[in-house]
Amino acid sequence: MTMQSFNRRSLLAGASALGGASLMPRGAFAKGSLVATTYPGSWEEAYRAIVVPALKKKEDIDLELAPLFAMDQIGKAKASRGAPPFDVFILDPGPRIVGIEGGIFEKFDGKKLSNAAKLPAGFIDDSGICVGAQVVGIAYNPKKLPAPKGWKDLLVEPYVSRLGLTGFQTTFGTASLIELSKQFGGSLTNVDPAFVELKKVLPKIAAVGLPAAMPGLFQQGQCDVMYTNTQTVATLKGKGIDIEFVKPESGAVAFYTTMHIAKGTTETANAYKYLDLVVSKEMQEAMTKSPYNFIPVNKDVVLPPDLPMKSLDEMSKYVVQDWAQINPLRAAWIEKFNKEMAK
Repeated sequence: MTMQSFNRRSLLAGASALGGASLMPRGAFAKGSLVATTYPGSWEEAYRAIVVPALKKKEDIDLELAPLFAMDQIGKAKASRGAPPFDVFILDPGPRIVGIEGGIFEKFDGKKLSNAAKLPAGFIDDSGICVGAQVVGIAYNPKKLPAPKGWKDLLVEPYVSRLGLTGFQTTFGTASLIELSKQFGGSLTNVDPAFVELKKVLPKIAAVGLPAAMPGLFQQGQCDVMYTNTQTVATLKGKGIDIEFVKPESGAVAFYTTMHIAKGTTETANAYKYLDLVVSKEMQEAMTKSPYNFIPVNKDVVLPPDLPMKSLDEMSKYVVQDWAQINPLRAAWIEKFNKEMAK
C-alpha cells in the first residue's frame, strides 16, 4: 500500500463518519476513478442520483463522493501534507479564498472544458469553476405569518417568537447576520449590533440550533420563519411544506458555489471530465428539478419559475459580500455566537 492510498483511506474514513457515506480506498476503485467532495444533504443526494451514474456512463469513471462541509474540506487537505485526500473540492466564497491563500488548488484551465462557453463571463478563473448559484433571504410559513418585509422584522412580533436562529457556521448564516447587523448600524465587518439586538429578544426566540437542523425544525413547526437560501425553500415546498421565500427590502444576498482541482492529485484528467459534465446542460437542468431545486449556471438552462429571478443577470443586483474581509473575523463570530446565543 502506498502512502497516498493510506492517507486517502484514513482521511475519507473521517468523512464517512461525518456524512454516513461508504468511502473506499483508492486502490479499490476501477481504472477510471475520482474522489470529489460534496456538501451533506441535498447536494450529496443530487450528485449521487444524477451525476455519479452519468459520469460512469459517459466517461466510465467511478465517482466517489465525500460529504463534507467546506472548512472541513480545507482542514483535511491542509493536514494531508501533499497527498490530497480527494481530487475535487466544492466550496463557497469564504472557504474558496482560504483555499487559494493556502495554495491547495491546481491552476485551472477552462480551455479543457467543452462547456466553458455555456457559462457567464467570469464564472471560470485560474482557481476553479462556478457550478451553482445561491440566493439568501427570508423563508416563512404563509399560513401562520404575514410576509416579512426585511431583516429587522425578524426581531419583532409576530416573527421573533417564531424565529429559527442559527449562527455563522454556514455562508447563508453569516451572510444573513451581517445584513441584519447592517440594519442597526453595523457593517460587513461589524456584527456587534446584531448580537446586541439578538440578546434583547433571545428569550422570545422559538429555536436556536445548528444550520443543518433548521429545515427539520421548520418542517416540524418548531419555527415558522428563518433565514436560508432558495434551494432549501424549494426543497421543503416540494415536500408539501407551507413555505415561501422573501427578498428583504435591503436586498437578498447572492453567492456562487465553486469547484476546484486539488493540488497534487494524480487524477487531473478525470477531474476535468467530471467538472465538464457537472456544468453541462443535461446535468444542470436535471438538478434544477424537484427535489433538488438548484440554481443553474449553464446559460442554456431555463430557470425554474419559483426562483426569485428570471435570469442569472439579475443576480448582479443582489447584495454580494466581500469574503476576503469577512474570513479573518468569522471564527471569532462563531465562538461568540455559540457562547452568547446558545439556549
